[in-house]
Amino acid sequence: MASATVMANRDTQQSFRGPPASPQQPTPGAYMALSLLLGMNLFNYIDRQVLAAVEPEIRATLLSSHDPNGPMVRMMSGALALAFLLSYMLSAPVFGVLASRWPQSKWKLIALGVLVWSLATGAGGMATTFALLLASRCFVGMGEGAYGPLAPTILSDCFPVASRGKILSMFYIALPVGGALGYALGGGLAKYDPAHESWRWAFYAVVIPGLILGILSLFMRSSPVGAADAVATRKRMAWRDYKILLQTPSYVFDTLGMTAMTFSIGALAWWMPDYLGTHKVPDLFGIEPRTMFGIITALAGLGGTVAGGWAGDRLRERVPGSYFLVSGVSLFLSAPCVLLFLFVPFPWAWLMIFAAVFFMFVNTGPTNAILANVVHPAMRPAGFAVNILVIHTLGDAVSPMFIGAIVGTWNHTVGFAAISVFLAIGGLLWMWGGRYLQQDTELAPQRL
Repeated sequence: MASATVMANRDTQQSFRGPPASPQQPTPGAYMALSLLLGMNLFNYIDRQVLAAVEPEIRATLLSSHDPNGPMVRMMSGALALAFLLSYMLSAPVFGVLASRWPQSKWKLIALGVLVWSLATGAGGMATTFALLLASRCFVGMGEGAYGPLAPTILSDCFPVASRGKILSMFYIALPVGGALGYALGGGLAKYDPAHESWRWAFYAVVIPGLILGILSLFMRSSPVGAADAVATRKRMAWRDYKILLQTPSYVFDTLGMTAMTFSIGALAWWMPDYLGTHKVPDLFGIEPRTMFGIITALAGLGGTVAGGWAGDRLRERVPGSYFLVSGVSLFLSAPCVLLFLFVPFPWAWLMIFAAVFFMFVNTGPTNAILANVVHPAMRPAGFAVNILVIHTLGDAVSPMFIGAIVGTWNHTVGFAAISVFLAIGGLLWMWGGRYLQQDTELAPQRL
C-alpha cells in the first residue's frame, strides 16, 4: 500500500511538473496569458468580420461578370465563409490532438497559427481573382485552427472552475468588439475610395499586429495540464477516450445549442451589410450603416458577454445548471428581436438590433465554461476541437449559403425569420441540458 502511494505521488508530480495550484487561485502568469490571448482573439475576429463588411465590394470587383444580386452569385460569395470555416474546423482537431500529445507546446502551436493566418489575410487583399481570394481564406482558416481549441484550454489550465465563466467571458469579449471593429474597418475603407478598390486595405491593416502577437507568443510557457483544477493527469489521451465526450450529456447539449447559435450568428453577420445596403438604410448621426452596425455590435456584444459571465458565475452556487439557464433564456429573448427589427422603422430598428445582439452574446462565457468544466483537463484540447468541428460544420459553414439562397429566392424577411427559428432551437437545447451540468462537472476529473 505504501509503495502504491509513493508511485501515485510520483505520477502526480511528473504530471504537473511542479506543485499544483490552489483550486481557488489562478496559476502564476495567468493574467499575462489572458492579456496576450485576448489581443490575439481581438484580431482574430477583426479578420473574420472584415470580409463580411466588404462582401458587396468583393462581389462587385471579383464577380462582376455575373448578376451581383442573383442567388448564384450570393451563394458563391457565401462560399468565402465556407472555405475559411472548412479549413478552420478540419484543422482544429489536428491541432487539438497535437496539443493533447505535447501539452507543453501549446504556445508554439498558437504562434504558428497566428503567423500563418496573418500572412494569409494580407494575401487575401492582394487577390486578383475570386479563386485566389478563396484560397487565401483557406489558409486563414488553417492558421486559426491552431488557435481556436488551444486558447480556451490554456485559460482553463490557468483559472479555477469557480471563475471560468467570468474569465472566458473576458476572453470572448474580443468576439463582439473585434467583429465590430472588422465591420467598421471594412466599411470605412471600402467607402473611402471604391473606384480604386480601397476595400483591400482592410485586409492589409491586420497583418502587422498579427505578426507581432505571434512572435510574442513564442516567449510564453504553458501552465501544467489541470493545474488550476488541482487534478493529476497523464500527458496523453488515447483515441478511445473520444467516446467519453458523447457520453457526457452536458457536452452534447452544449455543443448542439452552440451549433444552432453559430448557424444564426454566422448568417446574420454575413448578410446584415447586404440588408442595410439593399434597403438603403440612411446614415445615423452621419455614421454609415455598416459602421453603425459595427458600433452597436461592439457595445451590445460587450455588454452581453460581460453580463453572461457575471450572471453564470454568480448563480452557479445557488442554481444547478446556471450556465445553461442563463444561455438558454438569453437566446429565447434574442429570437423575437431579430424579427422585430425587420418591421420597426429606422432609426428605432437599431434598438432592436442592439437587443438581439446583446442577448445573443450573453451565452459566450457560460457555454465555453461548460466545455471546460465537464471534460477532464487532459481532454480539453480535444473537447474544444471537436466542438469547433461540429458547430462550424453544421453552423456558420453552411448558414451564409443557406440563408443567401433563401434571400435570393424570396427576401431578407424570410431569411431572417429562419435565423430566429434556429435561435429558439438553440435556447431549447441549452435549457434541456441544464439538468445534467452539476453532475457532469463533478464527474469530469474521473472521466479519463
